[in-house]
Amino acid sequence: MLSLIKKSPLFFNITEEEIENCITYSQAEIVDYAKNEIVFHQQAEPEKLHMLLSGSIMIGNDSISGKRNLIAIFNGAGDLFGEVFLFLNKDSYENYAQAVEPSKVLQIPKAFFYYSGRENNYYQTKLISNMMMILAEKAYYLNQKIHIITSATLRQKIVRLLLQTYFETEQSSVAMNREEMADFLNVARPSLSRELMKMQEDGLIKIKGKRLILTDFEQLKNVL
Repeated sequence: MLSLIKKSPLFFNITEEEIENCITYSQAEIVDYAKNEIVFHQQAEPEKLHMLLSGSIMIGNDSISGKRNLIAIFNGAGDLFGEVFLFLNKDSYENYAQAVEPSKVLQIPKAFFYYSGRENNYYQTKLISNMMMILAEKAYYLNQKIHIITSATLRQKIVRLLLQTYFETEQSSVAMNREEMADFLNVARPSLSRELMKMQEDGLIKIKGKRLILTDFEQLKNVL
């Protein structure tokens, strides 16, 4: 698992020996989650830093009416989730985390980042420095999502999401099923499906199974 842990930006510029010592001192543990199992509940108290090692985790919340709102999906080894609430010292999560598929998660107790024991100081300094960069990137991500969901039309929302994903992954196809995309954009799934079909008819994208292939970048940019 060390090779997966090393992929996380939390351990950037930290040696394997230092990572092993850090995990030992922090009393971190690796937890397995089955498909659809909840990692943490909405309104639960944040007590651990969660790092995805394998699988996929969905972050969402439920409205009073029961409507699900998809916040994000994490599927990269080393991805952190739920850390904002941990370091804000919030009493409870405003979202929940759920395994989309069987997943392994490294959990580091919150106390490790605050306890000032002599053996912890060196590792705390490095991890907190890396955490500042991670939180800055998360703030940028949320700002990008605001740009997407506040677009004037559904087509503009879709295009912003597709282009953002393209520039982040450098891949001309996007793997996000219709339900996940509809939840992310906060639109009805039938409306999303109709608009995607129209975009395919207009030559902007090609629908191939669950993947959306971007076929005309210039025209996509013109939508905005």
